Amino acid sequence: MNTRCYIAGAGEFVGNMLPRPGDYVIAADAGYLELVSHNIIPDLVIGDFDSLGSLPVHPNIIQSPTEKDDTDMMLAVKQGLVRGYKTFIINGGLGGRLDHTLANIQILVYIVKREASGVLLGNDICMTAISNGSVKFIQSASGYISVFSAGGTAEGVTLSGLKFPLDNATLTSDYPLGVSNEFIGATSTVKVRSGTLIITWTGKPEELTDNR
Repeated sequence: MNTRCYIAGAGEFVGNMLPRPGDYVIAADAGYLELVSHNIIPDLVIGDFDSLGSLPVHPNIIQSPTEKDDTDMMLAVKQGLVRGYKTFIINGGLGGRLDHTLANIQILVYIVKREASGVLLGNDICMTAISNGSVKFIQSASGYISVFSAGGTAEGVTLSGLKFPLDNATLTSDYPLGVSNEFIGATSTVKVRSGTLIITWTGKPEELTDNR
């Protein structure tokens, strides 16, 4: 399956990064309002609808209990995985409540642990996660890039094509060694041999060319 699963949440929504033709579009609760405001009708609407306030008029709705273990965003991601999607674009998952932002960063790790890839979109920032693998950025990428260990220790971290390279380094979750690196106009790679990394960059998801 080559198409993406695009999920709209109720957080900071980037209006110039909308679904592509062919994307499977899920609205997580009040993310429905953001999509409708851009004249986009989602394929699926899911959530407990406490943020939206009522059930929308839509032919494909999954309503969950208000008291539940999964956030609405997690429910949306699980639905995408069940349908076989391996690439997730999440808009409206950053900003707003800090606890939900942190939860959505954890969801990036959940996605990559299931052999899929995800990108969180925000204003002037994107986030992804890799586990025991690598990611490449195109030559024209510009701005800042930061790399963090996502829990425990990340070993064999190698950064190439960036202003501050690393070679087979170890990153830990209690020391921000990988913050505020910079693109330098070269094809760049972030690699981790063992462990999981959270990567943020000031750019667009299209600058990410290979996530594995």
